[in-house]
Amino acid sequence: MIPISNFSIRTFCGGYDKNFCYLITCSHTGYQILIDAPIDQKKIRPFFTDAPLAILITHSHHDHIHHIDQYQNLYPDLIILGHQDSPVCKKYNFKPLKDKSTIKIGNLHIQSLYTPGHYFDSICFKLDPVLFTGDTLFVGRTGRVLSRKSSLKNLYKSVYNIILKLPPNTRIFPGHNYGKENTITLEENIKISPLLQAKSFNDFKLKMELYESSRIKS
Repeated sequence: MIPISNFSIRTFCGGYDKNFCYLITCSHTGYQILIDAPIDQKKIRPFFTDAPLAILITHSHHDHIHHIDQYQNLYPDLIILGHQDSPVCKKYNFKPLKDKSTIKIGNLHIQSLYTPGHYFDSICFKLDPVLFTGDTLFVGRTGRVLSRKSSLKNLYKSVYNIILKLPPNTRIFPGHNYGKENTITLEENIKISPLLQAKSFNDFKLKMELYESSRIKS
């Protein structure tokens, strides 16, 4: 568990592909929320102080929402928050988020940042001094574009025009355990990631092509 002045973050890893799930607890009120639902509730439930108030969805890829049914059935009042066009809005106790919406959990104020690219409904959640990045940004690289609802140009804009404009000491908590560390500051991440050192969109596109080529070779 990582304590940060007015809140703590407990990290769980599992799911389909080394997915991360984060349990955030407000230090003053004990209120709790989850970031994504990739992991069976049996692993996380022992750490609940009471019924969690909400699950914040970084995007609607199945591996990130796989266990929402479990949590909603256990906790009928649980609120699911995600992008206003997310397919999960058709079921559950869903509340849509717009860009820069504020979510109040106890004494905490979490801001949603619309960051499309990896997927059309990708959202990052900012809780200073941390940022939950889903599959938009990992330790050591950006996310990838793998579906018809992905966009490399939007990914570039989300990373370079939104995320990298945040303070360099912002600490990211990504959606998968793909790096040598679980978490890293933006400043340190830029140093180790060619995809975060692009001089333009065309340069970013070239670096992504090189990255994808290296995956095929390996």
